[in-house]
Amino acid sequence: MKPTSWATCLLAVCVPVAGAQAEDWPQFRGPGGSGVSADTGLPVEMSPQKNVVWKTAMPQGFSSPVLSGPRIFLTAVENEKLWTIAVDRATGKILWRREAPRPRREEMHKPNTPANPSAASDGESVFVFFGDFGLLAYGVDGQERWRLPLGPFNNQNGHGSSPIVAGDLVLLICDQDTDSYIVAVDKRSGKTRWKTARPGITRGYATPALWKPEKGPAQVIAPGAYQMVSYDLKTGARLWWVTGMAWQVKGVPVVVPDSVSGATIYMNTWESGGDFETPPQVDSWEAILARYDADKDGRLSPGEISAVIHGFKDYDLNKDGYLDREEWEAYTRLRNASNNLMAIKLDGAESGDVSSKVLWRHRKTLPNVPTPVLYNGALFLVKDGGLVTTLNPGTGEVFKQGRIPGAIEQYWSSPVAGDGKVYLLSQSCKLSVLSGQAQWEVLRVNDIAGDSDGECFATPAIADHSLYVRTRGWLYCFRGSR
Repeated sequence: MKPTSWATCLLAVCVPVAGAQAEDWPQFRGPGGSGVSADTGLPVEMSPQKNVVWKTAMPQGFSSPVLSGPRIFLTAVENEKLWTIAVDRATGKILWRREAPRPRREEMHKPNTPANPSAASDGESVFVFFGDFGLLAYGVDGQERWRLPLGPFNNQNGHGSSPIVAGDLVLLICDQDTDSYIVAVDKRSGKTRWKTARPGITRGYATPALWKPEKGPAQVIAPGAYQMVSYDLKTGARLWWVTGMAWQVKGVPVVVPDSVSGATIYMNTWESGGDFETPPQVDSWEAILARYDADKDGRLSPGEISAVIHGFKDYDLNKDGYLDREEWEAYTRLRNASNNLMAIKLDGAESGDVSSKVLWRHRKTLPNVPTPVLYNGALFLVKDGGLVTTLNPGTGEVFKQGRIPGAIEQYWSSPVAGDGKVYLLSQSCKLSVLSGQAQWEVLRVNDIAGDSDGECFATPAIADHSLYVRTRGWLYCFRGSR
């Protein structure tokens, strides 16, 4: 058995994985979802002509490259068909492509694609999720092992949550406007081990993280709308939760065990409408019904509520053309949502509402989609407009804030770090390299956009002294001189 990645032990549940390599990047944001690699010799200067080991044409898809053993795994959509693709790490050669069923075409918000969720691998199999079908598993040789149809889903923006592997389970968050849940599937058979409802949680795109405290069971940490919830990894039982979060949560929790038995968990949540210092007052269902229900049918049509709600479609969760009590209460929760990056200090014996254990909340200059990266004693955040902030992970105080010259634009990709550097990738494929220090400096801003692939949404992967970067039309392997 090859060694397990150091970050898997540090930031999640340390579970030896057959076939895994020390330099694997086996899921979205790498080992444990941390976005951090122990690799060295990483490049600073990159372009379509500079420090390119290989580049391979790739169908569209915003899933991030996942590296396991000698292969890279991605998902894609081409000619309306859904694909899982395996690429040779050393040469960039496409080893195999497998088509997934596509029984439906779910609603999709631009610029999303049907191939947004990233794959996950344990070194023996690769697991992929498509919102238009469900979960599939392939051997690393491309042989299908099982398929599990899921959905259809009620998520108007399309799914963005990626599966992860924990021991013998594949875990997936399926948050939507109605009937949200988290599911654990046997990785060998594809049979559902447990499925737990997530009441009160609506549309979301988060990927879970793992934690094994000394005092209790291994846990799945699953962020969602307005709250982050921990579940028993073995049974799916709800253990504890933290409130005071945004709507439409994205990203991955950053879980940092301490030297005793606890952990600090960092989670960024931002969505439009959650920036009020004092949330606006919202009437009760009884009061709003008495005022606006003109035909007295116990529900509210778009015309009846037009003076109060704009964008009716967002709040009609069951899509029946009316608002009922449950949907009005969901609207109330949305109006009271709180955008913030929070740090929660836990000792492993928690149960119930642990919101009182939030160490600090940072409410300004928050990213929309990118997950922060914790590196060299600082939390690195990148916000649209190329605004970079580093925070003290112990207090939430700002170390430094500034913009990246030449990369002042939108960011969907999450920052990754290694070899004393932090990498930030913008939508127009400006790949900025920062010194990995609280008082960061810009080392270089690279333009890696080719002639026809000038958009980047996927998060880079780090391994083999290289950076693997997916653009709209290509997969690149960049490596510096050593």
